[in-house]
Amino acid sequence: MEAYVKHSIENNIATIEFFHPEQNSLPGNILAQLANTITEVGNKEEVKVIVLQSGGDRTFCAGASFKELIAINDAATGKVFFSGFANVINAMRKCPKFIIGRIQGKTVGGGVGIAAATDYCMATKFAAVKLSELNVGIGPFVVSPAIERKMGVSAMSQIAIDANTFYEASWAKDKGLYASIYESIEAMDEAVLAFAKHLCTYNPEAMLEMKKVFWRGTDDWDTLLAERAAISGRLVLSDFTKETLKKFK
Repeated sequence: MEAYVKHSIENNIATIEFFHPEQNSLPGNILAQLANTITEVGNKEEVKVIVLQSGGDRTFCAGASFKELIAINDAATGKVFFSGFANVINAMRKCPKFIIGRIQGKTVGGGVGIAAATDYCMATKFAAVKLSELNVGIGPFVVSPAIERKMGVSAMSQIAIDANTFYEASWAKDKGLYASIYESIEAMDEAVLAFAKHLCTYNPEAMLEMKKVFWRGTDDWDTLLAERAAISGRLVLSDFTKETLKKFK
């Protein structure tokens, strides 16, 4: 199957779905489409709530495209590459509607950042999380503000340092990333739909004002995440990282 970003709107609920055949790892063009779609759909008056999900039934998101990562040869290209997830997170932050995350399976790196940037996140018991960036000589600089905001510095630093380990969905729920976890995708989907329908009965203006409150203190993220992308863009050119990436070619 080809990679895609698509959306549908039914009964005031917008569903945005992204997909890539390589475990939903996201190249720059798909990340750009995703950011633009979130902005576009979020501004539609008919939409009261958004459900963000990925295609397939295994991995929610394996992070950024490794093929594109390996191909980076200069700092400017590196910054653009790592800005992909920054732009998605900022689009989610600025979106005037609540975004419900639907996490069906494992999520890695930038995918954890997307989950953390949702306003309310629901997952299956298979939705383990991992920040693997340190393994290749960089770090989760772009996504860590969103993860820290949702889970706290302690939990964020734990998974960032322990870059080889998948942390179970129950751990992520205990730390505040997931609001609830379910035994199956079917049970989760039933709960997501019921919750989204319930949110549609609330005052849209009240939800907008609540979202502003929830994201208070993040007005500098356009600048902050761009600065973090530049750090990763520089580190990916280091001898350590280049040597490590050769193993994956």
